[in-house]
Amino acid sequence: MASDDDDNERTENRIDIDGDAAGPVIAGNHNLVVDAQHGSTVTVLMQGQRPRPKRHDRVRLLPRRQGVPLGRDADLESIASALRDGSTVQLWGPPGVGKSALLRHAAHTLTGERDEMLFLDAARREPEDLAQDMFEACYEAGGYAPSRTDLCRLMAGIEMTVYVDNAEYTAEQLRTLMDAAPDAKFVFAGRESSLLGTDGTARRLHGIGRAAAMELLARELGRPVTDAAEQATAAALWETASGMPLLLLRAAAVARLDPSGEAVLPKPGRVEALLPPLFDRLDGPSLRALHLLATLDDAELAPVHIGALSETSDPSSLCEGLAELGLAQETERGYRVETDVVPALRGLGGLQPYSLERLCTYFAQWATQPTTNAAQVADHARALEVVAELAEQSGRADLAVQVVRAASPALARSLRFGVWGRLLDQGLPAAQRADDRQAQAYFRHEQGIRKFLTGNRAVAAVLLAEAAVLWRQLGDTQGVDAASAAQQHVPQQAPPSDGSSTVSPQTDGSAPDVSGSSGADPTPVPDASSSGVDPTSAQSATSQGLDPTSAQSAAPPGVDPTSAHVASSPAPDLTSVQSATTPGTGMPVDPGTAASHVVGAPPPGSVDISSALASSGTGTGAGAGAASTGALAALKVIAVIAALVIGVVAIDQNQDSTDRSTDTPVVSTTSPDEGFDDPDPVYTDPVYTDPADTGLDETEPAETGLAGVWSSSDGGAIEFVEAGFGTYTTETVDGCDNSTTLEFTGSGDIYSATGPMYNESGDSCEETLGEVRTTITIDPDGTTADLTMEMASAIDDTVTCTTCRSITLTRES
Repeated sequence: MASDDDDNERTENRIDIDGDAAGPVIAGNHNLVVDAQHGSTVTVLMQGQRPRPKRHDRVRLLPRRQGVPLGRDADLESIASALRDGSTVQLWGPPGVGKSALLRHAAHTLTGERDEMLFLDAARREPEDLAQDMFEACYEAGGYAPSRTDLCRLMAGIEMTVYVDNAEYTAEQLRTLMDAAPDAKFVFAGRESSLLGTDGTARRLHGIGRAAAMELLARELGRPVTDAAEQATAAALWETASGMPLLLLRAAAVARLDPSGEAVLPKPGRVEALLPPLFDRLDGPSLRALHLLATLDDAELAPVHIGALSETSDPSSLCEGLAELGLAQETERGYRVETDVVPALRGLGGLQPYSLERLCTYFAQWATQPTTNAAQVADHARALEVVAELAEQSGRADLAVQVVRAASPALARSLRFGVWGRLLDQGLPAAQRADDRQAQAYFRHEQGIRKFLTGNRAVAAVLLAEAAVLWRQLGDTQGVDAASAAQQHVPQQAPPSDGSSTVSPQTDGSAPDVSGSSGADPTPVPDASSSGVDPTSAQSATSQGLDPTSAQSAAPPGVDPTSAHVASSPAPDLTSVQSATTPGTGMPVDPGTAASHVVGAPPPGSVDISSALASSGTGTGAGAGAASTGALAALKVIAVIAALVIGVVAIDQNQDSTDRSTDTPVVSTTSPDEGFDDPDPVYTDPVYTDPADTGLDETEPAETGLAGVWSSSDGGAIEFVEAGFGTYTTETVDGCDNSTTLEFTGSGDIYSATGPMYNESGDSCEETLGEVRTTITIDPDGTTADLTMEMASAIDDTVTCTTCRSITLTRES
């Protein structure tokens, strides 16, 4: 483990993946081999092939030391008291109030010499990615992301304190992260209060007191504030700033940089307008670096990139100076601009915009360099995301494709599936706008692989089928083989056999006829209420932003998608889909709905999808045999129905994309010598969501949660009663006739509870030897679950759990 004094070494330990970052990685029970050209492949591991993670002796990853926050003794004691009681803490308040400073200080001062602790920055990162961070901090297991069930098992019993900065999470997301380390204590910091009272204590931070404000100003000025007039000015500044440390820091910086050298504090009325005077006092290199950070909005950037892009010789010292002025924040991986600096810098004239082409080319080349490891790319994923967004807004979708295509393989190898999904969802619409069919096939393929690895196998089936068709059209046999091989592991059911949809190959080489049972009307667009296709997963499966013309490209050769009335059929209401803003919740789509209407397993006498693809260009003549007919039918079910869903989603998505394209970019699409066309460009932050991950199914609500009666594989039955806030209770009786009420908590599809373990060998059966943790993981279909019992703690090393076991539960209707 790195020492507290070696920041560089600590940072490297934080981000590196053990082993060869370019080799295969393991996610759950699957081996993933990343291919940057033809799409990744995935295989199922045989029993015993999964890694055996080795527990680190101790976890102690402290944050960088910064200045001691003044006036926070009471807040610090409140955190310490809550941690002693085993409670979760959430610090919340507006930007600039000092949440990060207090959190970092608490991590250093409230951690004993032998205590295990971990500091994480959650800015723009999904809870699942942070859970992987926690696992890698606790275990040595290069290139391995355990399943959620295995993660809970591996993290059980690790009693560490986890400090999470910039945790802008909902209550459900907080629980997801806490459930990943059930015995850890958490301290979160964010702008809003979201922690439920049953989960812990939310403490709002207010501005510091007057005495602390005087001390802060004196510290920043480098001298005491003793003059009566200056004390009055300082007191007025404190009152006007509402005790906000960031504003007081800037006031002192303006005085310290006063050209007259007198270090006169600014007037209280100027507290809200301190940024322009600070900008005026910056030298050229500092202003260029700040402008770069503002261009990248809320992304953090390592000093090495800041130096290369802003042409600054000593970026570390320069950025440290910006942080001391209250213009930038120092993070574990680099620096990001303070929130309110972006709009203030926007109106500053004379700044040369950064060349968009240079930004995109730089990051694309860096992401593919052999010396750049996968974790470093994941650490800078937000910067890559912002650059790609700017490229699309500026009409350079080709540059967005370049960036995302370069970063995708490394993000896959990093095993941070949340941020990988965000970039893929950004890359596919860009590829469609750029008319880059090879990139379309690649992004669709990788989306399918990611959905498969994260449990959304029904959506994965659709995406992989679409990718296979596109690879085939491009003549890329390796891509076809990779997609077909992955399809072996996704749900495949027979096409409808009720005559509602038939495919008739033509003998004249024309497009097959797609008709209803009467032969009169073309196949209608799948309806959200009847098709069984979850509209949220449909949006993910078609990867937002696909227009009807590109939808046609998903059809196989010889198939005319227009016969299915793609453009004229009524589109389902996607309002609720597009309002989702929390992708990556990990709640899988019901594979029993979406897959049954999109991907068909070949009926008897037919062929599977790989054979269908091999035969899609033949078999339409008069001499076509039964195998070719079956192949074309299987391909039609996949390609045409998927294309219908693509088309109806595209209408609304393209309108949204058109609206976004009106935003004025903050970078130049030509050269850095040109000025801003608009003196007041708009800094936007479009969010590409993946609603399929939310688990919402408006067509056929699946059973969720634990409530109800479950039969067990050992012949018994368990009844769970919902107690509110994601909590379920059940009564259990052990071998000693001790009755215990277990309270299961969790979210999505994982719930756990801890109960006493009694000494059943004794006469009284009342001696408690420890605790047993019971974890229930509900399968994606919602009807079955795995229950695992394991020892959570014991009074000594001689105690063993004789009743711990694993059983299967089946939900009773």
